[in-house]
Amino acid sequence: MRRFFLIFALLLGLALPGHAQQQAITDVIDEQLQAFKADDFDRAFTFASPTIKDIFRTPENFGAMVRRGYPMVWRPAEVRYLQLRDEAGSLWQRVQITDAQGRVHLLDYQMIETENGWQINGVQLLKAPGTAA
Repeated sequence: MRRFFLIFALLLGLALPGHAQQQAITDVIDEQLQAFKADDFDRAFTFASPTIKDIFRTPENFGAMVRRGYPMVWRPAEVRYLQLRDEAGSLWQRVQITDAQGRVHLLDYQMIETENGWQINGVQLLKAPGTAA
């Protein structure tokens, strides 16, 4: 019985850092989504990585891109976080977003850790399951 508790404690200790990391990442994405819902593009832009900020230059440009290219992110009806994974040294958070029309979208958020904490380094819209080619 003692051995079971030691193994359980060891496994729990190994799992907690990953869980804390995922929670920090999903918190950043949540905060950006809340900023989008409020049309607060200045705040939403603060969650973007330096690379994204260099590309779009201003919160206004960034907001225009999101409204046109990612309307499901700008006005999500429901957000569900799926797996966090490491691919070739990059962390990707899979997110399932349901838009106001009930359509389901899968997105991958590339996350990077900076001196300012976790930031979003890009978003890829994926083909949702059940959609035709």
